[in-house]
Amino acid sequence: MGDWKLPRDGGCRCGALRFRVTAPPLLTMACHCTGCQRMTGAPYALSAAIATAGFAIIQGEPVIGGLRAAGGHNFCPHCMSWVFTRPAALDFFVNIRPTMLDDPSDFAPFLETYTSEKLAWVTTSAPHSFAKFPSMEAFEALMDAYAARPMN
Repeated sequence: MGDWKLPRDGGCRCGALRFRVTAPPLLTMACHCTGCQRMTGAPYALSAAIATAGFAIIQGEPVIGGLRAAGGHNFCPHCMSWVFTRPAALDFFVNIRPTMLDDPSDFAPFLETYTSEKLAWVTTSAPHSFAKFPSMEAFEALMDAYAARPMN
């Protein structure tokens, strides 16, 4: 899969909340749902799924925001940057916002979800697109394909 230059650190806009990634992404994606559009103020939210054991908060303490689901969307309490998400009932990974990494340059989306809600003028380089979310069964094959792809 190539060299991910691990560990990688990242943080919120103000620097009060910092995290470290010590495992390569399982998958990267762009979500075009209107909820992500509204939370980011952008046409989509970029995510990288990181194995839970490969993610750690190294400074500060996040607060829950967004839909306020258990674990849910985690923000910096000072600048309110959306830094990561712990999906409910899926405890094996954390979705970080790759743009919060100190170097997000090689985290292009591998798949895009909720293209049914995508703004008509938005395009990504993602080779896989889904009108909603892919099935859980499809995620395993997508993660295998992501791991096998050549890195630029």
